[in-house]
Amino acid sequence: MMKLNYKDYCVTGISGRYITYDHINEFISSLPTSFKIEEIGKSVRGESIKSIVFGNGAKRVLMWSQMHGNESTTTKAVIDLLNYLNKDLIEVSEILNSCTIKIIPILNPDGARDYTRVNANKIDLNRDAQDLSQPESKVLKKVYEDFKPDFCFNLHDQRTIFNVGRTNKPATVSFLAPAFDVERNNSPSRKLSMQLIAAMNSMLQKEIPGQVGRYDDGFNANCVGDAFQMMKTPTILFEAGHFNNDYERDVTRAYIFKALVKSLETIKDNTITEYTVEQYLSIPENGKQFVDILVRNIDFETNGFSTSEFVPVQYKEVLEKDKIEFVPQIHDFEKEPEEIFAHKTLNCNDKNDFNWLHENGIMNLLS
Repeated sequence: MMKLNYKDYCVTGISGRYITYDHINEFISSLPTSFKIEEIGKSVRGESIKSIVFGNGAKRVLMWSQMHGNESTTTKAVIDLLNYLNKDLIEVSEILNSCTIKIIPILNPDGARDYTRVNANKIDLNRDAQDLSQPESKVLKKVYEDFKPDFCFNLHDQRTIFNVGRTNKPATVSFLAPAFDVERNNSPSRKLSMQLIAAMNSMLQKEIPGQVGRYDDGFNANCVGDAFQMMKTPTILFEAGHFNNDYERDVTRAYIFKALVKSLETIKDNTITEYTVEQYLSIPENGKQFVDILVRNIDFETNGFSTSEFVPVQYKEVLEKDKIEFVPQIHDFEKEPEEIFAHKTLNCNDKNDFNWLHENGIMNLLS
């Protein structure tokens, strides 16, 4: 893979966590006619769902982002990918001569506008693969049937709680080759998914060593990735996660972008077989050991935390005036891990830390 200078391809005008079609329409409309833009359906509230098709190769790749409306990092990454594939470069020409690519940048525009996981009917589209009860689910299924992809990329974000294995490294990027049955057996399509993930991981380990995880592969036929894998299409789940101090996810988007380019180059070059299932399985599974902030040395008796040595704090993402605010809340673990890691650790005995906790409203939580 050619060394990419990401700054040459990043669409800097599209940034932050709150991304709707309002933010990307101008860029999409600026693409040349070789990028075929069409309305493929409408959301519950009647907002257009769009796709962009480009390339003329035999290998067909379908990508969709913001199936969950509040998971926007991969949308920024596919915009950067479109910008890259609009460049007059030999390597780009080779991809476009080998592949036909179809991208749905925002599958759930109502959820994107509300900054919610679910659509306007409060349905998780990634649990609607069998019922197809929602218009957005029907749009994706029809695109899948009409486009007949050789590969599907299901693009998501994951929370800041995830670490890699049992290490104190955040899962900045995670992948999954979804299962197609309860026993989580392998099939030719699932093996190809694993091999393509191994290719992307080989590149990412040079960029963010130890910060790539493997998502849980419990089978659920209602999940779109599992459903497409059941239909024998190699499908990959991408999860954009946390990089140090990157709550806007404008660093992580670069790694998703580079992973997407690596995947297309691997498909184009027919080098998937150079990577193995064992390499995929060697990627550590995600843990859930991180919190955003760990507060130590509180006056526990005064603050009512007499049974704890620390207090874990997690941000809740709240939409306020078209911007995402990070609101601190006391965190309750589903199951408290043996060891807890924090993206920021603060000591109440330290004057600077104490002042920061006051200024950011966290001491109010502890009083």
